[in-house]
Amino acid sequence: MTRRQELLLGLLGAALAFGICEAVSRAGIVRRSYLPPASEVLDHAARLAGDPAFLGGIGVTLRAWALGLGLACAIAVPLGLLLGAVPVVEGAVRAVIEVLRPLPSVALIPLVSLLLGSGTRTEVTLIAYASLWPVLFNTVYGLGETDPLAKDTLRAFGFGRLAVLLRVELPATAPFIAAGVRISAAVALILAVATEILSGFGQGLGIFIAQAQTETDGTRDVLAGVVWAGALGLVINGVLVGAERRLFAWAQEPRPEAAKSQRSRP
Repeated sequence: MTRRQELLLGLLGAALAFGICEAVSRAGIVRRSYLPPASEVLDHAARLAGDPAFLGGIGVTLRAWALGLGLACAIAVPLGLLLGAVPVVEGAVRAVIEVLRPLPSVALIPLVSLLLGSGTRTEVTLIAYASLWPVLFNTVYGLGETDPLAKDTLRAFGFGRLAVLLRVELPATAPFIAAGVRISAAVALILAVATEILSGFGQGLGIFIAQAQTETDGTRDVLAGVVWAGALGLVINGVLVGAERRLFAWAQEPRPEAAKSQRSRP
């Protein structure tokens, strides 16, 4: 499937969802106080773009998202390289990782808030914790997929362990790390908004949604905030996918064995 076909199918799906929501609301199947027409929600979301206070909240959310994601990458990539390169260390900490990984970040909000207080530090910490795991495991997996022949060739020419890591293993692992960052970016945005919603005060997109929930007729504001959250996630993912395709185009090319098998098919 080409990129144009993917784009057309995506637009078709969005138009279908828009039409269903619009028809359900206009037909009175669901009360407008519960589900306003999609056209009104989109119009209100567009009007929010002219609200400086709302845009300031978006900036606060994106700042926490960037800090948390950056902190997660700064921890996960070196740790993943260490675990993938030294099996003894990986075996020693595997039990600890398997205990910590299933813990939902949202459940840690009360504990982290008690230790760090409410505000950006708590939000960034929770975002970093949730975003850590995709990057970490992708790094370890990518390191294990490195071509052993390339590593043995460098060792045969007298290159040390660090040189093999920098010249062969890290470049081969980079596409896997990029995929992990792309996954973590979505997780980080979800945690940023969710943490703000649960905190209920301050600034941010989640704060806007939480405060709209308490209003008598705030459903339209809530849905408009959700539209903005979805749009931000779509833009972030599109940018990262584009950067990944541009920087690692060589990793997306079919291998000779795969191309040969495809040509041999009837």
